[in-house]
Amino acid sequence: MREKELIVYRDFEDGELLYDMAFLMSHYDDEYYNTEDMAALFYECIHDLIDLAGNYGFHGNLWHCYLANLLVNNENSYSCGCEIRGEIAGSINDAALHDICIFKEFYDFDFAPMMEILKVPEFSLIENYASSMQESKVYNKRICARICELAEKFCADGTAEDMKSTLTQFYKEYGVGKFGLHKSFRITHDEEGVHIVPILNIAHVKLDDLVGYELPKKKLVDNTEAFVNGKKANNCLLFGDAGTGKSSSIKAIANEYYDRGLRIIEVYKHQFQDLNAVISQIKNRNYKFIIYMDDLSFEEFEIEYKYLKAVIEGGLEKKPENVLIYATSNRRHLIRENYSDKEETREDMHTSDTVQEKLSLVYRFGVTIYFGAPNKKEFQNIVKTLAERYHVEMPEEELLLEANKWELSHGGLSGRSAQQFIDYLLGK
Repeated sequence: MREKELIVYRDFEDGELLYDMAFLMSHYDDEYYNTEDMAALFYECIHDLIDLAGNYGFHGNLWHCYLANLLVNNENSYSCGCEIRGEIAGSINDAALHDICIFKEFYDFDFAPMMEILKVPEFSLIENYASSMQESKVYNKRICARICELAEKFCADGTAEDMKSTLTQFYKEYGVGKFGLHKSFRITHDEEGVHIVPILNIAHVKLDDLVGYELPKKKLVDNTEAFVNGKKANNCLLFGDAGTGKSSSIKAIANEYYDRGLRIIEVYKHQFQDLNAVISQIKNRNYKFIIYMDDLSFEEFEIEYKYLKAVIEGGLEKKPENVLIYATSNRRHLIRENYSDKEETREDMHTSDTVQEKLSLVYRFGVTIYFGAPNKKEFQNIVKTLAERYHVEMPEEELLLEANKWELSHGGLSGRSAQQFIDYLLGK
């Protein structure tokens, strides 16, 4: 096998299994090697493939799924060039085809002689593997299904050229690596630096799930639509009363525009100093990124907002065109303000400068969208709509009476309290 001749596709995560299998393919019938040792290695590879099936949720031919997963996740000059855009020109195509020819050999390898010589018939288990219904630890069912489907498509490809075309189409439709397969991310910081890590389970919220708020939702959609289409768009602040659907709207945007290349990275206040490192990792990718900050607000003694101001607008380096900032907050002006800020009798000689400093952050959000608490009638409409959606069978008069009792002791009139009330009824 020619695994050492790979040019573009190298440095695989979980790549050790590939090299062990390549070694077996090349030497299983070599008298120089002890048959029992080779069989032991073969069993170890079978174990690794079944272990991967448990972690990733793969089914069918696990060897083929494993190879497809390597190709889908390998971020290189060819795959990153093709993500979202499709085929690219240049000699890189010849280099990529050279590697796909090698993968085609891995794909078409006949294991029957190896199973017979090494006396390992158990390999047939992984050629038609039925996975459990349990959710995998690495991929959700949607992602797993795409990789398993890709593995089956590779089986139908007669030539390496066909296989390369299939893979390129996958890159165009879904992208490559973690950004291609996942919708949302968070950041972590360790001794090796800043890492962007996929969030495996995101709520499947849609904008239609949010009852009412048609004008705020339209403003959010219009801004996001412009951004995804490559037009000018603004950083966006969603502010207003608690429980009115600000965070849910952002989650819905992540679900709505994933197929069009939108990705969301969640950042917390204490991580603002890592923003430049995050942006440096995403600025040259072919996706659109929203850096999402939930429940954003600052007390007077908190200075993290200064990092944010510089990143949004004001630093020497221009913010990349594929990055926007979306934030939610219960405060319109984000930074705590006091009456003393505008009083003449205070230690600060320039009171207007203090006020401007505190307002300077919110002014960097070109679009501000207000989400207000519903009135009584709107709250009741939300309750009735949710009750119908979840098939709650209760007379309307009784439903609204119980809803009114609920909101009095559970945070007042809001979409959140309405949803909690319906969840309470469903739990009963």
